[in-house]
Parts: sequence; C-alpha cells; structure tokens
Amino acid sequence: MVFQEKPQILQHLQKSLNFTIYDTRWVPNSARLVAIGACPRGTGCIQVYELKGPDLKLSKEVERPSSFRCAAFGASSLADRHLATGNHKGGLELWDLERLQEPVYSAQANSEMIYSVDACGGQASGQGPPEVVTGGSDGAVRVWDVRQPDSPVAAFPSEATGPDKAPECLSVAFGNAFSNDERCMLAGYSNGDIRLFDLRTGTERWKEAAPKGVCSVRFDRRDIPMNKMLTAGLDGHFRVFDARTQHPDQGFAGVSGQVRKGVTLWAVAPLPQNREIWATATGDGSLHLHQYHYPDQRSVKDGQGREVGVAGTVRELAQASLSSQPLSCFDWCADRPGLFCCGALDQCLRVGIVTGLPA
Repeated sequence: MVFQEKPQILQHLQKSLNFTIYDTRWVPNSARLVAIGACPRGTGCIQVYELKGPDLKLSKEVERPSSFRCAAFGASSLADRHLATGNHKGGLELWDLERLQEPVYSAQANSEMIYSVDACGGQASGQGPPEVVTGGSDGAVRVWDVRQPDSPVAAFPSEATGPDKAPECLSVAFGNAFSNDERCMLAGYSNGDIRLFDLRTGTERWKEAAPKGVCSVRFDRRDIPMNKMLTAGLDGHFRVFDARTQHPDQGFAGVSGQVRKGVTLWAVAPLPQNREIWATATGDGSLHLHQYHYPDQRSVKDGQGREVGVAGTVRELAQASLSSQPLSCFDWCADRPGLFCCGALDQCLRVGIVTGLPA
C-alpha cells in the first residue's frame, strides 16, 4: 500500500459538554453523531449533534435516571438507525433518535454496570438476526435479539476462580457475521482474558490470556469471514491476531506492540474503509494510527501437517496529542474516510480528520 503523503491526525473542532462523555458514535449515513455519558447529578444524557462546517449543532437531547456507559449502532435498518445503549444499572435500551422520549426496546441485560455493547444484523439482509451483545461488571456476556426482550438468546458467564469475584467484561464485539448462519463474538476481561465465542454452537472457540486487563476488542470487519482480531489493554499493548487460521493447540498467531509504557489503551478501532489501518485512543490523551502488513505466507504446515497461522508486522503511521485527559472513546465515520470523533475525560467532544490516507 502506497501513501501519497505521510498521514497526519488533525483536530477539526472541539466542543465542551456539561457531562462526562463515555461513548460517541457517528450516526450511519449522515453528518450526525451521538454523545452519551453521565451528568454530575448521576443521571444519564444522550445528545445528538449535526456537523455543520466549523461547528457541532445540538439537535436532540434526553436525560434519563441512570448514567449511560456505552453505545452502538447496527441492530436496526439504515432507515431506522436505532442506537443501543448500556447504562450503569445494567439496563440495555434501543433508541429512535427522532423520538428520544422513551426507548423502543429495553431489557435488564446485566445485574451491574454494562461496560460495552455491540450490535449486528440489522443493517443488511443475509447476515443473521438483529442482535445486541452486552458485557458488564458482573462478568456476564449476553446476546439479545431485539425482537424478543424477555430473555437473552445466548449467555456466557465469566469464569471466577476460587472465592474471588468473576472478572469484569470490559469489551465485546461481533464478527464472522457473513451469513444468516455464522456469527462469533469476542470479549475482553479485566483479568486479561480474551475469549472468542461461536454463537452458532453456543460454545467457547478460543481463549488467550493477556498480562493485564483488556479494555477494547474488535474484528477488523464484522461482516466477512474472520480475518483479524484486535485488542488493546491496561498494559499499553495492542495485539493483532490472524483469525484466518486456528491451530488446534497453538490457537491464532498474533503480533503485539506498545504505544507507550505505562499508558492504558482505552479503544482500538479499525478504519472502515481499510481494515489494515486502525487507531488506538490512549490514557494520556493521544491518538495513534497503525498499519498491519501481512506476511508472505499467512500459514505454514506444522510437523503433523496441520495449518499454523503466521503473524504479520505492524508500524505506526502517525500520532497526535488531542487532550490532557484520557480519551475515553473513539469512532470512525463509515461514510467519509479519515473522519473521526472522540470523547475525553475533560468533557470535550472532538471531531478530527486523518489526512494522507490512500484513496
């Protein structure tokens, strides 16, 4: 891949908000974005903004009794574009952004705070049912079909060891959703566990242990057969696993890198238009851009003739300091390459652009 110029991370604008931002998402097929979080009095806030030139214009807003922690699109059509949210009391809700008075779907998904949600199946036919997955501080991972709110369609409890509390699930992500029959889910935990679940069989397919907690997990694309999995965590390391080849003993081949020693990586986000490029948002307020390079051969034979994956290499393309406080969330715009939004603990919502990306 040839870059016409060295990529640069540029901030386009920032807007101070009156609540702590825990997540921000671009509204699909629009120039709008959503910010969710916690107000000082303990309530939750959803705000919808429209990008107009050098400013963000507030267009919709709602305040709810419980603080919001995470959000995702994907469980409804591109015409509806319902937003899934998880709150501090374990509640999962689906919102029509044009009518924010009451949710269109709700369920008590976890017994404690929901740290992460992801959504899949609603935006394209032939990719399975519309579902939302939740991961929370109770350690449980549950999958919800938004057409039936009474109970989850799949549940995976956390693995407690001895008398200790089960590790918290900090991040979840759908992937391998390339047909009506196939779908996997990746989960990262506070003790460093990374677990891959096959939703077709309802079983754990793979498990790996990182040195410290895993804050963010993602597939490079969710709507194709598994290609790569990305994780980022409390130890400042990111990891890229080649998901095309799973060895029965060695699992998936992977490569790791460190952005900066002692700095937490709060989010990892593949670029929608190019799955070999991704961003990491850090605890020191900086944003880093990386690129993955495949090896000449993605797999080789072991001594028994079984396929073993071969990991590629990673290089950093660019980095920029955006805030003096941790970047708590990040999202790429799927409609314009390089456009992103992010939130930081300084209560500022930021919009930026990465220049120099290949067309």
